[in-house]
Amino acid sequence: QVQLVESGGGLVQPGGSLRLSCTASGSIFGVNAIGSMGWYRQPPGQERELVATITRGRTTNYADSVKGRFTISRDNAKNTVYLQMNSLKPEDTAVYYCKTHRPYDGMNYWGKGTLVTVSS
Repeated sequence: QVQLVESGGGLVQPGGSLRLSCTASGSIFGVNAIGSMGWYRQPPGQERELVATITRGRTTNYADSVKGRFTISRDNAKNTVYLQMNSLKPEDTAVYYCKTHRPYDGMNYWGKGTLVTVSS
């Protein structure tokens, strides 16, 4: 099993910044090493959507709505992925979920989410 724990959410004013972190633990070493990691979000009353992903080799992919404002990064030694969010807008309000993929068994794992609220 793989556990993911997110942190860093909170209330921020429009135009502000937040940094989310997500650390993986459990069976993640050797052949069980995790591969890509990513952030998804679910705005109130809407479906979950992709925000950004990053491979172990640090190839990144972003949703059009966050390009130029959000930056995803990872520390493989710490099994941690980060999401730096700048120029936040009210429409960025959502529960943000961390996800990782383990190539060994093809399983995807999700964190429980952290709430980001952008409001004045």
